[in-house]
Amino acid sequence: MQWTEFSEWGRRVADWAQDYHLTVGDRPVRARTKPGDILDALPETPPETPQDMEEVFRDFERIVMPGITHWQHPRFFAYFNSNAAAPSVLAEFLVSAIAPQCMLWQTSPAATEMETRMMDWLRRSIGLADGFAGVIQDSASSATLAAVLTMREKALDWTGNTAGLARNKPLRVYCSTEVHTSVDRAIWVSGIGQDNLVRIPTTGDWRGMDPAALDAAIRADRAAGMTPAGAILCVGGTSNGATDPVAACLDVAESHGLFTHVDAAWAGSAMICPEFRHYWQGIDRADSIVFNPHKWLGVQFDCSAHFLRNPDDLVRTLAIQPEYLKTHGKDGIINYSEWSVPLGRRFRALKIWFLIRAYGLEGLRDRIRNHIAWSNDLHNRLRATAGFEILTEPMWSLFTFRYAPQDVADLDDLNQRLVDAINDDGRIYLTQTRVNGKLAIRFQAGQFETTEQDVRMAYDVIAEIATGLA
Repeated sequence: MQWTEFSEWGRRVADWAQDYHLTVGDRPVRARTKPGDILDALPETPPETPQDMEEVFRDFERIVMPGITHWQHPRFFAYFNSNAAAPSVLAEFLVSAIAPQCMLWQTSPAATEMETRMMDWLRRSIGLADGFAGVIQDSASSATLAAVLTMREKALDWTGNTAGLARNKPLRVYCSTEVHTSVDRAIWVSGIGQDNLVRIPTTGDWRGMDPAALDAAIRADRAAGMTPAGAILCVGGTSNGATDPVAACLDVAESHGLFTHVDAAWAGSAMICPEFRHYWQGIDRADSIVFNPHKWLGVQFDCSAHFLRNPDDLVRTLAIQPEYLKTHGKDGIINYSEWSVPLGRRFRALKIWFLIRAYGLEGLRDRIRNHIAWSNDLHNRLRATAGFEILTEPMWSLFTFRYAPQDVADLDDLNQRLVDAINDDGRIYLTQTRVNGKLAIRFQAGQFETTEQDVRMAYDVIAEIATGLA
């Protein structure tokens, strides 16, 4: 294919994308292929000669699309949505076309300076204090890894990158039992080790970390000759929305001189609505904070907002400056590759700019408020329906429940069969979790184009299929 043909195909792909988003609600949410179907449909060897784009596009629809689970489906209520609002998709299209590598200011000044401004827009939007600086990471997992590496270096007086960990006392990092598994991976990759990730029990209606237990664990480790390095707090955990008491946990961490990171990957977007900021009261005292605009805010994946109270600590941890990466004759510039693990960087700020300008903050707030209200309505309807019980109350638009009719001995088995039957039905998509050892079904509303009717349909599907199983 030549660039002289691109506009024709660009229009065709744009038409296809528009039609897909307008009709995706008519498809089953989850892919219905069996393991190996897509692999078997793909030739074992690559073609030696060019193939016509008509054939390529036809095979895209024939082979690829049947194996896609539709994350942009308005009744995708599983996991946390990875959104793709129309303006951000257009921005990503433009970025793909110009294809800049944005590792340094000099390699793409517009990308660097727009990232600086967009991160400040996001900071203001969620009510973070002046003084925080931000960088766009690919995912919250990368932001958490960067934070763990920073807490490691600070605890070792900046010698970990040079001397390694072998000569030092074991480092200890603290989190609740509800954090995302990305924390575990960060502990592995950083060399701290799984055995040194200390799980603090949770308490209260928000199922958050117990500050008294955190303090006791830190004191015990220090008395045992270990080195407490940092604490990772959770705001809106993946399983059931668990949220640590941020201010109280930061009090403890600060009293022991620990570096703190707050993972608000999903729920952080809701902080554009001032009425929800009480969930992270005290956040301005954290050292590091992450949330994902590519989840609830609507930005096309991938785009993770990482804020630092003192970015110099992060740069000191990650920056490497060989001669060929130096920018000469320019003072005070930012090279964001020094703020992240990868050297190569995409122009992610453009899609934030497109999205916020296209909807405005008030338009984005309306969507989040609607999702929360509709999810709460579903929660109330299920609570009032015989045979259902609520296991965790709503945190924003997420709650968990299970079907528990009388005289059923194995409720875990029944609820696994229920969630499987719901997903096989295809009208909605849910996932399971565990709450206090019980298998639960989780519901969250967050797809950008979800309507009240979509959420109300979820009740009909759940009740209908549960009755059939009973």
